[in-house]
Amino acid sequence: MDGNLNALTTVFTEFYYWVTVVFMFLIHVGFCMYEVGASRHRNHMHTLMKNIMIIPLVTVTFFFFGWWIYWSFPSFPFFGGLNHDAGSANLPWSQNMATNLSDRITGVFWAAFLLFSWTAASIVSGAVIERIRSSALWVHAVMIGSVFWIIDAAWGWHAEGWMVKYLGYHDAYASGVIHAVAGGYALGVIMVLGPRIGKFAADGTPRDIPPHNPWMLTIGIFLIYTGFWGFYAACNIPVISPDGIGGLLTGETWTATNIYLAPTSLSAITFNFLMSMSGGLMAAYLVSRGDAFWTFSGGLAGIITASAGNDLYHPVQAMLVGAVGVVIVYKLHYWMERTFKLDDAVGAVAVHGYSGIVGLILAGFLLWGAPSSPYDGYATVNPVGQTIGAVIMFGVLGWLPGFVISKIQAAAGVLRIPLEVELQGLDYAEHHAYEDAKAAIIEADKAALTGSSRVPAE
Repeated sequence: MDGNLNALTTVFTEFYYWVTVVFMFLIHVGFCMYEVGASRHRNHMHTLMKNIMIIPLVTVTFFFFGWWIYWSFPSFPFFGGLNHDAGSANLPWSQNMATNLSDRITGVFWAAFLLFSWTAASIVSGAVIERIRSSALWVHAVMIGSVFWIIDAAWGWHAEGWMVKYLGYHDAYASGVIHAVAGGYALGVIMVLGPRIGKFAADGTPRDIPPHNPWMLTIGIFLIYTGFWGFYAACNIPVISPDGIGGLLTGETWTATNIYLAPTSLSAITFNFLMSMSGGLMAAYLVSRGDAFWTFSGGLAGIITASAGNDLYHPVQAMLVGAVGVVIVYKLHYWMERTFKLDDAVGAVAVHGYSGIVGLILAGFLLWGAPSSPYDGYATVNPVGQTIGAVIMFGVLGWLPGFVISKIQAAAGVLRIPLEVELQGLDYAEHHAYEDAKAAIIEADKAALTGSSRVPAE
């Protein structure tokens, strides 16, 4: 830190990302509560355990190779080779990846991306509750959290990503980079996994399996909203000097930028986060005729739909994009469910995947001609580039690996739990152990009372 202003900027940036990471932790708390609220009593501990173990598994793998992928893959393999210089600076044995007073930013910036990785894995987790083996889910968590989403981040969410340069891809707050890829991956898994027992009647009519605890589900989704707000802030770089990106920002004003290093502000995203959430909530209430589950989820779908362009939209645009996206997503969810007999237990494919696709395509039209980046020579935002980007995110890096890996797991007999376990519930053994322990304590209490010589007080 070579001056007082630079020192203050570094310390502020370090603290800024640290705070966003703490806020984003609430997303995972919310997913745990949401999935437990949506699952039935006999599957609670299994639902919690598979979510909790996502944290260490994705953290360790993201440290060892996920972070390296982000820095090495922006041009690979279509428009250049690996970026070995940037990649080597972020390998696990690099001096940047440990306590280092001359580099105060890498750790907190890594952690912000890590929390995005947890989110991607948790989106998949919600769609497959009550019937997937924990070990199978953990493999998927590592693959989506530390491989496939971070490849798409390198391609479409890096200042030098080839999709940004050549397609004009713009996805400031991750409609595609997080949500479409995770929703597509979840779709690939549930197509192989199959529906829960009883989800469909003999004639193919889908049955509603209501959440066992609507209160827990509601609190969970509002914790996700809270963490998502932190996620928005973490997608920004808090302060950068006019010459901080090679002179492309001119003038005397130090500014915040989005992930592509284009100027923005926390004020702008606060307007648009709240307006897109509100548009989604109102549209979901209307289109679902007041269904509580879809109303709560609709606010999230509204934000996700608008996220691709929420650095550039007017607040009214953000509201309308959120509302239109929810109507499309709601209709598409039930059409897919009826047509292909898909059991998406919490609507994750719809709320995240379909919303991400719709949001990317809408941004291509609404932002047509806007710069995708402040760098000279980059393609501008356009419908074709955004649509190709949506296909890459949802289909190529999402659905395809989810489907293929699930097929391999199914062929090996390690994807779905046995029929009798699903009927008994995944917590059967733990539940009986708990009941046996409780009965033993009650018997011990009775024996102690029987053998006591004390006379009860009158």
